[in-house]
Amino acid sequence: MTLGWFSIVRLGAVQMALGAIVVLTTSTLNRLMVVELALPAILPGLLVGLHYGIQITRPSWGFLSDTGGNRTRWIIGGMAVLALGALGATMGVALFESSFALALLISVLAYALIGVGVGASGTSLLALLATATAPERRAAAATITWLMMIAGIALTAAGVGATLDPYSPERLMGIVATVCLGAIALSILAVAGVERGVQLPFREPDKTRFSDGLREVWDEPDARNFTIFVFLSMTAYFMQELILEPYAGLVFGFTPGDSTMLSAAQNGGVFVGMLLVGIAATGLRIGSLRSWVIAGCLGSGASLSAIMLAGLLSQGPALMPAVVSLGIFNGMFAVAAIGTMMSLAGEGRGSREGTRMGLWGAAQAIAAGFGGLLGAAAVDLMRVTMADDFAAFGAVFLAEALLFVVAAVLAASVIHRQPAGGAMVAGE
Repeated sequence: MTLGWFSIVRLGAVQMALGAIVVLTTSTLNRLMVVELALPAILPGLLVGLHYGIQITRPSWGFLSDTGGNRTRWIIGGMAVLALGALGATMGVALFESSFALALLISVLAYALIGVGVGASGTSLLALLATATAPERRAAAATITWLMMIAGIALTAAGVGATLDPYSPERLMGIVATVCLGAIALSILAVAGVERGVQLPFREPDKTRFSDGLREVWDEPDARNFTIFVFLSMTAYFMQELILEPYAGLVFGFTPGDSTMLSAAQNGGVFVGMLLVGIAATGLRIGSLRSWVIAGCLGSGASLSAIMLAGLLSQGPALMPAVVSLGIFNGMFAVAAIGTMMSLAGEGRGSREGTRMGLWGAAQAIAAGFGGLLGAAAVDLMRVTMADDFAAFGAVFLAEALLFVVAAVLAASVIHRQPAGGAMVAGE
């Protein structure tokens, strides 16, 4: 017995909870540190990079869930650790004005916990989906779960944007605590009984060492090549994550609530892009994974150029449409790549689904941390050398656009064949 549609939607609610908490740390807290606290963008860049860097442990979490026989405990436990980290990160922001050293210490510990929580919960969830979902439903399951994650991000960003003004540390702490408690409760309800309700193929206890299991997966050409593609494309995807809201605040004068609403609009666009690919490719069988990934990458590059031009021409009203467009094309690219990932996870040596998902998750996390840090550091450097906020941000947006073009070229050679049982094809 495999997962039914209702169970897939329930597990998607866990992704929704993950997105709701993570967006607070990568969007709202980042903006507050750069604009309201006037801290260099490299500081939140390093903190967010830390939580992504910690996720290099994702293959080990996937391996543990492969061999432990109970993925549910890792999902719930990881969510609790993630919530604790988000509360600590919020406390750190509140303390920066009174005690920089203490605030930095708390923030480092908190973002490390965020990385552990996302790695344990997210990897185990994806491994459960990959092993318990029928092959013909995997692409659709990827679409559903990521749509729900983006919905969680967009709804949280919109809710925070509507309630955060006028800003105060006390108001921020109350909002974050409410989101975290709600995420934990939703996750518990979502996973309760799901794993027990599916009949997975019997497996003998796996006594393989983690290093040997990871080496087996890396030796698979498809897994290795796809890992390289994930790293490059996700570096492009995340370069704007830590600089878009500060750009809106410094160049266009957006308030904290305004810029958080901008983030909500972007993630709303991601939702639309994912839904578009899900309907067109899964339901109507229009296009292939390769064509959707390429279109998403090229469209993302064009949208970043439009965001840069809005600042060049001092056209504040043009910023929102450009950001929504970026979200739509990001969503198209992401869900097509995720559909390939879900299908490829079940290929190759058996009982390694969690390890493969962990490997690709680690590549994505490292790229996210590297891309976000690279974008923030480049902006800081160029603001010093150029003494002009727009020129600094615009140069980084343009570089990211070019990187998306390179990712599109790479996708054409890496994604070359149809995943087994996938409703969306990965070849022309």
